[in-house]
Amino acid sequence: MNGHDHGGPAGYGQPGASIGSTYVPPPAPSPFPQPAPQPSANPRTSLAVALEQSRYRLMVTAAVVTTVFTAISVKLAMATLLAGGGDPRQHVALEIGETTTNRADITDRNGNLLATSLVTQSLYADPKLVSRPEEAAQKLVSALPDLDYKDVLNKLSGDRRFVWLKRNLTPKQQAAVHRLGIPGVAFEREERRFYPAGPLTSHIVGFTGIDNNGLAGMEQGFNKRLTEEPGTPLQLSIDLRLQHVLKKELAATVQEFSAIGAAGIVFDVRNGEVLAMVSLPDFDPQDPTGLNPDTLFNRATLGVYEMGSTFKIFNSALAFDTGKIRVSDMFDAAHPVKIGRFTINDYHNLHRALTVAEVFQHSSNLGSVRMVQQVGVAAQKAFMTRMGFTKPTGLELPESGWPLVPNPWREVNSYTISFGHGISVSPMHTVAAAASVINGGFFHKPTLLKRQPDGEVPTEQVVSRQTSDMMRRMFRFVVTEGTGKSAEVKGYVVGGKTGTADKQKGKHYQKNSRMSSFLGAFPMNDPRYIVYVLVDEPQATAKTYGYATGGWVAAPAVGRIVKQIGPLLNVPIVDENAPEILNSTYLNAAGSTNWQQSMPPVTAPPPPKGSTVASFPTQTKPR
Repeated sequence: MNGHDHGGPAGYGQPGASIGSTYVPPPAPSPFPQPAPQPSANPRTSLAVALEQSRYRLMVTAAVVTTVFTAISVKLAMATLLAGGGDPRQHVALEIGETTTNRADITDRNGNLLATSLVTQSLYADPKLVSRPEEAAQKLVSALPDLDYKDVLNKLSGDRRFVWLKRNLTPKQQAAVHRLGIPGVAFEREERRFYPAGPLTSHIVGFTGIDNNGLAGMEQGFNKRLTEEPGTPLQLSIDLRLQHVLKKELAATVQEFSAIGAAGIVFDVRNGEVLAMVSLPDFDPQDPTGLNPDTLFNRATLGVYEMGSTFKIFNSALAFDTGKIRVSDMFDAAHPVKIGRFTINDYHNLHRALTVAEVFQHSSNLGSVRMVQQVGVAAQKAFMTRMGFTKPTGLELPESGWPLVPNPWREVNSYTISFGHGISVSPMHTVAAAASVINGGFFHKPTLLKRQPDGEVPTEQVVSRQTSDMMRRMFRFVVTEGTGKSAEVKGYVVGGKTGTADKQKGKHYQKNSRMSSFLGAFPMNDPRYIVYVLVDEPQATAKTYGYATGGWVAAPAVGRIVKQIGPLLNVPIVDENAPEILNSTYLNAAGSTNWQQSMPPVTAPPPPKGSTVASFPTQTKPR
């Protein structure tokens, strides 16, 4: 062989193949169609690379944002749909048991809210942190229009590190300032006192200042107690229902008689609790600043006045308690009493001698003077001191007046005091003393705090039970037969005493300037409550036939009040002519307490012919 084999493996015997190389035959053609060969890609430019990188970054950013919003959406869905957030709920600011305020509530005897504290926000600034005072002041005034631009600018431009801009903002005002985002301006948590009853109890509850310290009324009198025990409400003896009735009738009386003011008290004679007390005009305790001082003046406790004929209550009790005078004793009321350059006379002189019962019935000044002449000056002074007329009442209000008493206490003073002139006391003095005269003789210190049912009531015996019993009859006699007839309310056995006193201006009394009052009590068979009304400078009307005395002005108001509060106090309505009622309340002008002997005998008709039944005369009850 010559080394050439045309039938050998590929590569052998091919042209150009070197001797000794291996020949590889070409691949067999594929039965499937083959894609056309691609032309080779051109090299990428720098612009293409930058665009590709930007596209990548945008895709990553979009993925992150999508993830975040997806997470937020899931949270919101869980909070609203899965956790019950879709239902309206009451927002609770603090957990129960936490002390939310630093001052205790004040309530009436039934738990009705009279004063409470609410958390508020006050606006202050650190001028050192306010970069643009002019701009900041303009923004603040736009949000709080009641602010003064110059005042705010001066505060923000000063050198101090702390200045108040506005105290006690409303939530709406706070939100408006918060949206401004002024650096150096912030909020301070404070409290503001609110009075749900408003003017209705203003002279009792009082009010606080901007720093929540008591400035008047019970807010001032119990300031320490209210701040040291913020979680325990201060419960008063006041009944808000009675307070409303009392104020309504006092306001109507002031309007009807064009008076300059009035005072009223509802008093529990058994324990000394003041159930209602009103002084008109009154004020809004929410904003007491800038008011007429007359509106802030408490006529019921701070004002001291000559009480006029209501003082005949105490003159009569004094006379009975000495044992020297009986209700049937007669005293000259026909002739004036002269002492020095003064002459004492009666408003309506009956020109005859009067029994003690008639002196009280007709409110005779002359009879009262004759009685105290027999008793003596020393006995009168000692009695009036025992009744509390020479010192403040001890009521918890800081607005408690000092009585004006004569010094020295001479004979002429004793004469005028017997009919309510020459000594000035507050209505609260008069009511507390009168309660002791009709409740069995026990003096209870008046209080505005609710007494505990099982608590001890401070008591002092000031008159005898016999004196108290007779005074109850005298009270009833004035309403059934005397000057207080317009106070009568059927079924409540009302009694009382009228009072009219000319006001002293300078050194003289003004005849057309008077204090008209009525002290009523009910039920007189078992006294429980006193209702007292005093009207300052009432003017006579055609309806009252030109009179503006206590019987025409104050007594009708007391009657209307008793009629409305009787059911609220659960006082039962009784038959006033029932024997058991008459046995404890009856008195006539002669001083007799036996209603049966006072009735004229009634002759029974003759029995029918042929009857064998004996007939006896009977007596009828008075009408």
